[in-house]
Amino acid sequence: MDFSLNSEQQMIQDSVSKFILNDYDFETRRKILETNTGYSQENWRLFAELGWLMLPFTEEDGGLGGSMVDLMLVMEEFGKGMVVEPFLATAVMSGGLIALAGNQAQKDDYLPRIMAGELQMAFAYAEPQSRYHLNNVKCSASESNGEFVITGHKSVVLNGNHADTLIVAARTSGATNDNNGISLFLVDANHPSVKREGYANVDGHQAADIWFDKTPTLSLLGEQDNALPVINNIIDKATLAICAEAVGAMQIANERTVEYAKTRKQFGRTIGTFQALQHRLVNMFIEHQQAKSILLMAVLIMDSNNGQDAKALSAAKSRIGKAANLVGREAVQLHGAIGMTDELDVGHIFKRLTTIQFLFGSTDIHTKRFASL
Repeated sequence: MDFSLNSEQQMIQDSVSKFILNDYDFETRRKILETNTGYSQENWRLFAELGWLMLPFTEEDGGLGGSMVDLMLVMEEFGKGMVVEPFLATAVMSGGLIALAGNQAQKDDYLPRIMAGELQMAFAYAEPQSRYHLNNVKCSASESNGEFVITGHKSVVLNGNHADTLIVAARTSGATNDNNGISLFLVDANHPSVKREGYANVDGHQAADIWFDKTPTLSLLGEQDNALPVINNIIDKATLAICAEAVGAMQIANERTVEYAKTRKQFGRTIGTFQALQHRLVNMFIEHQQAKSILLMAVLIMDSNNGQDAKALSAAKSRIGKAANLVGREAVQLHGAIGMTDELDVGHIFKRLTTIQFLFGSTDIHTKRFASL
């Protein structure tokens, strides 16, 4: 099978790679994390100018018609730089939901602004009790004076503290764990009845807990009571995106560790000459290569199935989660105490890889899901 990239894909990869190499070094990222927003508005505008925010959308919607392979290429390069800008939350998840479920008026209103870098969005779906069960929704929406109002609590909403507009999964009928009865609503994030508490996750990415108190909605997104298939679709796409990000981060962790082993001396010799450490470095390399291989498998299968294949996706998330765990731990341990410091990128890579292991379903959850399919 030919895995070579076509000219357009090579251009996308080169564009993101040059940005990471020239404009997103580790010290630049550290300064971005110290800002009030936790990401760079200037970089976000650059993403729009370079067309990266158009990539996930079809040509009919005004985008570039990017495939899952194209998304993988971008996210893998983002993983190498540990990019914290909300590409996943705004373009992939929120924009993806509007593209999948929105009517033409909603697409015409929101998608051009997302692609132009003018609108920040977030998808509020997780709740404190829901764990990884997307059908576990207590946050409710009820009709009042001819419009829906939302009451409830959403947790760990990626980019939730900076979003202008929220997409909220709320229950419009049925019991908490029913598959039916879940609807999606567009909500003004700055409405007085919305309370947001923002914070930075351990990996530096921004998130928020959000409370709604009879919050009026802007509009229903998609079909009432039948939003779960759309939610599953977009969460699977986001899961594949972070798998690609993890593969990119693992590559950098390996490179940094090999470089350190060639320069750090102990007992008068560089530690890379010790056979026991060489074995561990080889294991890290093998784990990364296996992770990259299963990512390619999942991407190609999902592309051939219109972006949907739960079994291939869960196989990738499970295997990549295990690889991320080993590579992250070994990178820190082989660096010794310096690997735990904030001044070295290896510790930050470890935090991001650890977070990815549990984002959108843990390694164990996806292993069980794969076995059940």
